[in-house]
Amino acid sequence: MNTKYKLDYLDQLESESIHIFREVAGQFERPALLFSGGKDSITLVHLALKAFKPGKFPFPLIHIDTGHNFPEVIAFRDALAKQIGEKLIVRKVEDTIKRQGLKESNGKFASRNALQTYTLLETIEEFELDCCIGGARRDEEKARSKERIFSVRDDFGQWDPKLQRPELWNLYNGKINKGENVRAFPISNWTELDIWNYIKRENIELPSIYFTHNREVIHVQNQILATNEFVKIEADDKITFENVRYRTVGDMTCTAAVASEAHSIDDIINEISASKTSERGETRIDDRISEAAMEDRKKLGYF
Repeated sequence: MNTKYKLDYLDQLESESIHIFREVAGQFERPALLFSGGKDSITLVHLALKAFKPGKFPFPLIHIDTGHNFPEVIAFRDALAKQIGEKLIVRKVEDTIKRQGLKESNGKFASRNALQTYTLLETIEEFELDCCIGGARRDEEKARSKERIFSVRDDFGQWDPKLQRPELWNLYNGKINKGENVRAFPISNWTELDIWNYIKRENIELPSIYFTHNREVIHVQNQILATNEFVKIEADDKITFENVRYRTVGDMTCTAAVASEAHSIDDIINEISASKTSERGETRIDDRISEAAMEDRKKLGYF
């Protein structure tokens, strides 16, 4: 009888992520998990529950709220934090704008995404965080593919892609100087399809906007943008109702939907398997500002 136990690929990804969570807990004094209510950070929460079960998380959940988020996602964020009984800290970009006298962008895609950096760096300083755990994946966007699992930020919160530490196998170096901090990415080696297959296997609940629903939208620059109080509607914009869903969730001002009839996770997996465009490439208007938009934001301290 062959008793050799083999892990499938989702087991291996899960095992690696749990190992990273435990390394963060072991190497840092004041870590926090950045939690937005999107599928990737929800998966992180699920993995953290497994990593520290039956104990509580050794870190709080933190959301840097721009004030332009989808209401369905914010409601889900709050409900999940309450359900699992973990501490959720919310810091608002609106407060940072007032406190620091920051200038908001204007125009059709007036986004606060860039201003999130100021609030994140304020929050790191407020709670003296030495590690922020995030749900970035290498397949999302080319700047994120350059990140290590433990990615060091200097004492100004800045990232230099040319000065990264080597990471050998599963050895992660959390040593930092005073004032520096680390961004840790437990699902960096996962793909969007891995996330959905894992969500299916683990029966993880998600906000409703990930599934098809009828929504009032406009078409702008080949993108489907939901109408809302933060998007400037112009005279030549044609408003329609269409069946759409979201591959990623961010600000309503710069996150586009995709036309979809996906009612179930199996439907979504079939859609993604056939897609030739990354989720950020298909849906994030803020990444189209320039060729290096994400990398430029990350260098300044963005998540």
